[in-house]
Amino acid sequence: QVQLVESGGGLVQAGGSLRLSCAASGRTFSNYAMGWFRQAPEKELEFVAAISGSGITTNYGDSVKGRFTISRDNAKNTVYLQMNSLKPEDTAVYYCAAGTSSYVSSVPSAANLWGKGTLVTVSS
Repeated sequence: QVQLVESGGGLVQAGGSLRLSCAASGRTFSNYAMGWFRQAPEKELEFVAAISGSGITTNYGDSVKGRFTISRDNAKNTVYLQMNSLKPEDTAVYYCAAGTSSYVSSVPSAANLWGKGTLVTVSS
């Protein structure tokens, strides 16, 4: 069965860093773009970042540009989200998602497989 499992969440002070990981199983990982979304309490799901199947193309939400970096290791079937200069407003449950193709645009518009999420809490 195909699964996405996130890890790396936790509590960090404002200005600090965290790296999230998402391990995928059960499919040819490099055939699919991957991404991260987040949902803060009482807010809608927000797109954070996406990366193409090859890892060449990336895309970021406006609120994280310049602070977060998405990357992937296809040999390990893992996608990462390096989060720097964290702010209290970054507090949310972060979800890993898989797109429907290798193109980065397939993630924000049509992600079809989701992990269960990992909580990131940024204290002020």
